[in-house]
Amino acid sequence: MPLLGVNIDHIATLRQARREEEPDPVLAAQIAEKAGADSIVAHLREDRRHIHDQDVKRLRRTIKKKFNLEMSLQKDIVRIACQVKPDQATLVPERREEITTEGGLDVLKHFKRIKDVSAQLQAHQIEVSLFIDPVKKQLEQTKEAGVNVVELHTGRYDRASTVEKQKFYLQKIDDITQYAISIGLVVNAGHGLKYYNTYPIARIKGMNELNIGHSIISQAVFVGLSGAVKDMRDIVHLKKRFSR
Repeated sequence: MPLLGVNIDHIATLRQARREEEPDPVLAAQIAEKAGADSIVAHLREDRRHIHDQDVKRLRRTIKKKFNLEMSLQKDIVRIACQVKPDQATLVPERREEITTEGGLDVLKHFKRIKDVSAQLQAHQIEVSLFIDPVKKQLEQTKEAGVNVVELHTGRYDRASTVEKQKFYLQKIDDITQYAISIGLVVNAGHGLKYYNTYPIARIKGMNELNIGHSIISQAVFVGLSGAVKDMRDIVHLKKRFSR
């Protein structure tokens, strides 16, 4: 039964829409924890479009469960991570013009930088995870880089236009998960997961954690953040299934 990581980036997105102090992403993290989140996820982007440096520092001080900081390989961001010391750092690709992360980190292309940054973070007792596409070569290079945790990009599964395509991508994620486990990797997954399509991913044998943000924050508009987290927790824990 997977764990649930709740990404609170879009609480900060709403705050930045008016450049004010609320809603407070740190308060959102506290509510999510009380509602059953197993970890809190926040992405400190280079352009600081939502989460800010001070948010990260406050989150580190207040989060009682696991704090997972999503981050790029950029030197300034790495320096901040080493100072703040989240429980986990998930390395992701980042482009300023993108709306959200569009694909997995290319471990083959950026192998040396990834290996160096991972070693630097691990030297500060920070567990490292790589956000990658579900491809065997990416998994193998992750292991070669000295990283033992991956988060599989589920975007293609989420965006599948037909039932047949969705089944195809679900099977691919399942197969890659089993392969990753066989070579000693811990497997998480996320990106685009919603209330109506998360259950099949949660059922994959060996899946460790699902990280979900936008869908939960969107649902919170209608049912409140606590209720939205509890519903998603029940799906991830295989106690409830939502239809579209």
